[in-house]
Amino acid sequence: MRTALLLTLSFIIACGAPEPAPEPPAQAEAAPEGFERWEEAMQAFDKENAENSPEKGQIVFTGSSSARLWPLDKSFPDLDVLNRGFGGSEISDTIHFAERFLFPLEPRIIVFYAGDNDIGHGESPESVAEDYQTFAAMVHEALPGTRIAYIAIKPSIRRWNLIEQVREANNLIQAQTEADDLADFVDIAAPMIGDNGEPRPELFVEDGLHLTAEGYELWTSILRPYLDGDN
Repeated sequence: MRTALLLTLSFIIACGAPEPAPEPPAQAEAAPEGFERWEEAMQAFDKENAENSPEKGQIVFTGSSSARLWPLDKSFPDLDVLNRGFGGSEISDTIHFAERFLFPLEPRIIVFYAGDNDIGHGESPESVAEDYQTFAAMVHEALPGTRIAYIAIKPSIRRWNLIEQVREANNLIQAQTEADDLADFVDIAAPMIGDNGEPRPELFVEDGLHLTAEGYELWTSILRPYLDGDN
C-alpha cells in the first residue's frame, strides 16, 4: 500500500497537478416564464382603476422596475402623472397586457422604460428593437396622437458586461424614434457614464442595477423638457 501511494505521489509531481477547469462564460439571467406571472400586478391595476377612476389624458409611466420605482410625486409634482410600471417586465409583457392596463387610460404621453431586462435575459438588440417597434405601432393604432417618450436602456454596474448589446439596442430604437413624429428617444445613458468610462456608482443602489435618489434626479432633469413641451 505504501509503495503504491509513493508511486502515485511521484506520478503527480512528475506530471504536475491538474489545471483547474476554466470558468464558464458569463450567462444571461434566466427570464421568468409565462405572462401569468403578471396577473397579480394586472389585478392590482384593475382594482386601482376601478376605485380611483384615473383621468384620461395623463402622462403614464410604464415598463420595468426603473419605471415602477420612479418617485413621480416628488419628481413631477406639477404634472398629472400616473405610474403603471411592473418590475421585472420586458417589452413583450407590456405588449401582451397593453390593451388591459394601458390603453384604457388614454394617456397623452407614455413614458416607457423597458428593454433592460430583455437584454439581461439574453435577447438580442435586434429583437429588443423589433419588440419596441411592435409596441409603438400598437400605441399609434389604439391611441392616435399619443406620444411615446422612450427612456434609453441604462448602462448599469450589474450588467456592464452587456454594454455593447445595450448600446446597439439603444441605437436601433433611437433610429426608429427619429423616424416617428410621435416618439422621442430620451438619452439618459450618456450622462450616467463617468469620466472613467464606466457607470457612475453614486447613481445606483447596492444591487448595481436600480437607481438611487440621485439617479432619479438625473433622469428627471433629462426627461422634464420632453414633458414640459407638451403643456
